[in-house]
Amino acid sequence: MTKTFQIGNKTFLLDQTKAEAAFAAKKVILGRETMTFNLLPLKYQWAYELYRTMKANHWEPEDIPMGKDIEQWRDTKAVTEVDRWIIRMGIGYFSAAEGIVGDNIIHVVRELVTAPELKLVLGRHAHEENIHADSLLYMISSLGINPHECEAMFEDIETIRKKNEFVTGISRRMRRDLDLTQLENKQLLAKNIFVFGQCMEGTQFYGLFGMVLSLYRQNKFPGIGQMFRYTLRDESNHIELFRNLFMDLVQENPEIWTDAFKEELRETMRTAVALEKEFIRDCLPVNAVGLVVDDFLQYIDYIADRRLAGCGLAVLAPGVGNPLPWLAEMMDIKKEQNFFEGRVTEYQKSSALEGTSDDDL
Repeated sequence: MTKTFQIGNKTFLLDQTKAEAAFAAKKVILGRETMTFNLLPLKYQWAYELYRTMKANHWEPEDIPMGKDIEQWRDTKAVTEVDRWIIRMGIGYFSAAEGIVGDNIIHVVRELVTAPELKLVLGRHAHEENIHADSLLYMISSLGINPHECEAMFEDIETIRKKNEFVTGISRRMRRDLDLTQLENKQLLAKNIFVFGQCMEGTQFYGLFGMVLSLYRQNKFPGIGQMFRYTLRDESNHIELFRNLFMDLVQENPEIWTDAFKEELRETMRTAVALEKEFIRDCLPVNAVGLVVDDFLQYIDYIADRRLAGCGLAVLAPGVGNPLPWLAEMMDIKKEQNFFEGRVTEYQKSSALEGTSDDDL
């Protein structure tokens, strides 16, 4: 079918059949290659909707006051050494981890997917990792922490080094020309997406998130706690993005989904959980007020099983419960898309709020 436009003495013919064929050729991988970045018509509607949600949730670290945090950091009576250690570990780990995630998005996943709307939302994901990295610099400079200490933590604290190597090793395997018509390479990409979305951002971030938010709940480090809340809201979207991408990749390439591959992913998650539990013991070497290490260890089992089930995989710890029910007040675990119900956490650009009622927030 061809549509004709007569403009003055010129005639333009638009071939709808050719356009429909281009749409049909949109795929997660091995789809139509184009430099025009033509989003329309959308095939992966979820990706565009998620992009708009992520864009509306934009925040800037400098907009969050750090005066109280600085005061508490300097006051030896206001917070304990355990509290300060948790913050140091949080800053030390995440200042590396956020960059690792962003680098993998740009140099691996976004390079290999072919649908423009997928590239669009992945670009936003990488941008948010930059904001998270920037927020950590803001925390470091505000508290007056020696930045060389953070660099040293990457190498000198074994549990941080092992967590980082776990994901960088998987990313490094993709840094070469890959023939994605080959099953093993499709599975390699699927594993990468699973690891970064469900094992790293979806599970290995959650021990420290829980600890920092428990301090925030005790009115300790309110600025840092608020930035972690914004970051966690972003992470919930990142988890959804990579889960949807993973599921669509498997749906379009069902040969990936072998019993052996499913078990490989479960064992990979098992490794991620073990590494996270070691890390949690370093973050919280002794129990403190409102902080019990065994609760956080169980919480990781709970979160990991949610990630596995969300990808259609068998869980590792059947029947494990959530040992930290107070977290539900800040994070609605049942709704991955939006962890934060309170208006205070709906940090959105004013343009995104136009026409939105209070009931929608």
